[in-house]
Amino acid sequence: MIFRNSLEDDLKVFDFNSKSEPEKKPGEKTYVLFKSEKDEVSKDDPIMVLSDPDKLMKHHEIGTFTNPVKYTAFRFDKDGDRYETEILRMDDRFEKLYEWLANSSTTLKLSGRHTDEGYAIYRMHAVSMTGELRTETDSFVQLVIQRLLSSDIEEEDTDLDDDDSVEEDENLILTDINSMQDFVVCAGRVLPSNIRKWAVRNMTVQKSTAISPDERRHAQRALSMMLNIQWKGSYFEAIDPVQARRILDEELFGMDKVKQRIIETIIQINRTHTLPAYGLLLAGPAGVGKSQLAYAVAKILKLPWTSLDMSTIHDIEALTGSPRVYANAKPGLIMEAFSRAGASNLVFIINELDKADSKTAAGNPADALLTLLDNIGYTDNYIECMIPTSGVYPIATANEKNRISDPIMSRFAVLDIPDYTPDEKKIIFQRFSLPKVLKRMSMTEDECIIGDDALSLIIEKCEGTTGCRDLEQSAEHFAANALYQIETTGKTSVRFDRDMARSILEL
Repeated sequence: MIFRNSLEDDLKVFDFNSKSEPEKKPGEKTYVLFKSEKDEVSKDDPIMVLSDPDKLMKHHEIGTFTNPVKYTAFRFDKDGDRYETEILRMDDRFEKLYEWLANSSTTLKLSGRHTDEGYAIYRMHAVSMTGELRTETDSFVQLVIQRLLSSDIEEEDTDLDDDDSVEEDENLILTDINSMQDFVVCAGRVLPSNIRKWAVRNMTVQKSTAISPDERRHAQRALSMMLNIQWKGSYFEAIDPVQARRILDEELFGMDKVKQRIIETIIQINRTHTLPAYGLLLAGPAGVGKSQLAYAVAKILKLPWTSLDMSTIHDIEALTGSPRVYANAKPGLIMEAFSRAGASNLVFIINELDKADSKTAAGNPADALLTLLDNIGYTDNYIECMIPTSGVYPIATANEKNRISDPIMSRFAVLDIPDYTPDEKKIIFQRFSLPKVLKRMSMTEDECIIGDDALSLIIEKCEGTTGCRDLEQSAEHFAANALYQIETTGKTSVRFDRDMARSILEL
């Protein structure tokens, strides 16, 4: 995907009002920059403002920006004549994007509103001269705009309607070296300074003919992984603790002490606006909802999540990645997890931490997690760049915490989750397991009714097993039987008593 074009040819310049040729100095800027921290654009918070005293520009106007090396303006045609209107003000986040659009002579369809100050642009799309969307180029433009709006800036679709929102095209992945270079030019400010410098070095490597094809391939893959991650700062907005508790209660029954500890963590974030120094280790028997609790925390924090299953890892290099000197080199699973999430701020769920293989000659693979858990930055051997981890909240799950090494344990706040009592399992079956299954099977509560004596038998059947998985399996068994009877006998409702339950459970 190549966006670079030759510079535009000289064209006759018209004054916006009189059509007489104005006097302009090469490279003269007509606009002033202003700063904004808004995460969306509108008429009141535009990308830029153009001069339009006679209000000749339409709500949707097609044209191109002039080459900023010559002068700064927007050029468009109207009634067979060509006009240019000066840029008055510009959000400083978009200056590099503007320069790229102008230098590449990209035809744009602007969405704007007339204001007292001028024509306020709040949206732009890459189009052809006939107004048809240039999908590939426009996806790149929307990606850059979204990143500029939503990322923390370091100092140094076919729909062209009136929607003010700008959404990132989730289907666009930067893989082409030219598009990645254009992204760094247009939106390099959204990258942490060390990653921006790393990206420039790797683009130089990728374009070099003095190195092997394998090294160039590795550089391009590493660039694609890093540039497709949305990099954020470590500042976190306040979270409503009442809403957080509601989410926890909806997802899980009981666990009052565990939920209280999570709410305390939320209060701490609200005071400091940073994540706690320690992650969470959820320790308890299988099936009690440890993973579900981790997902609930991600929902509360409004962060994407990624997961890593330690029970399948037997080699430290699988986590840390392999150096690029090897033809078959590849990034580690930790870096792959960042790439899948597409964000630097995330909940990192480490499942089965106690199952990590500690009998390997190279040591326990879990030891590779130490730098990630310390929140001082993580370096993958393949990427060769320090990744900031101050926005990473690690949550680990384990069945037997005594199998976890002391250095790893010391980096977590440990929450012990006990198994449920029989009375708690009854409530879980009635309030969570059965309603969940009925919803999944498009059934109503009246179609499958479990009597108290039948429920007691179900709980007896699940005695001796930990967690709630058997409860949901039993609920699905009974719901399927009720659905079978409804569909084959014409019944509208099935109520299970103890004898029916005994027959189904084959006791």
